[in-house]
Amino acid sequence: MLFFDENKAPLTKEEINLLPAINYEGEIVLVRSDEELALAVKELKKNPLLGFDTETRPKFTKGAMNLPSLIQLASEKKVYLIQLKHITETDELATLLSDEHIIKAGVAIHDDYRSLARLFPVSPNGLVDLAKLANRKGIKAQGLRTISANLLGYKVSKGAQCSNWASDTLSHSQIQYAATDAWLGLLLYCQLIQLQDSPGYLAEQINRPRKKRKFRFFSKKKFEQESIEESLN
Repeated sequence: MLFFDENKAPLTKEEINLLPAINYEGEIVLVRSDEELALAVKELKKNPLLGFDTETRPKFTKGAMNLPSLIQLASEKKVYLIQLKHITETDELATLLSDEHIIKAGVAIHDDYRSLARLFPVSPNGLVDLAKLANRKGIKAQGLRTISANLLGYKVSKGAQCSNWASDTLSHSQIQYAATDAWLGLLLYCQLIQLQDSPGYLAEQINRPRKKRKFRFFSKKKFEQESIEESLN
């Protein structure tokens, strides 16, 4: 059962803070080598839908620009955390991320792809911005935290958001935070689709003819889920 009621006003920041927290409790796979990445991509390619997010080391100097350090991809059963500093072969990863037949769902996902294009060539195919999808149903929210709160009735902890994502080894709190964000991309997509007035909405958005393009290339616990909705009942 969804928490969202389109007849109610959006939750305030104070109301969101009072909500129970939501965390991913399934299997998490850390990818820290080219060999591990090859195995991860092989499994991920079997999925028609993936939750997506990236993490970047915070900027503490004005004008500084950091590149993504982590890519998170969530399937129904696992979340894969790809530490890019340990990866040298990105061709298969780029192919996966550019596959127009695999939906990648996340908040501000086009911005993430532009940042990734500074590391390796990637095409923005099959992307769904959850903020835009939520707005179409009257959920006036832009961030993952506000969308989750208004749609599901749970808050997302942001405690690890400004941590050092470029660290050689991720902490437990970083791993939990990163996995939860990607998993929520998958979960929120499925819940939002249920709210759409037109069942064919996403198919029209994903499959409509459009000019092919690439972003500019600069350089170089087991989780068995019978249904995503039941996980919050």
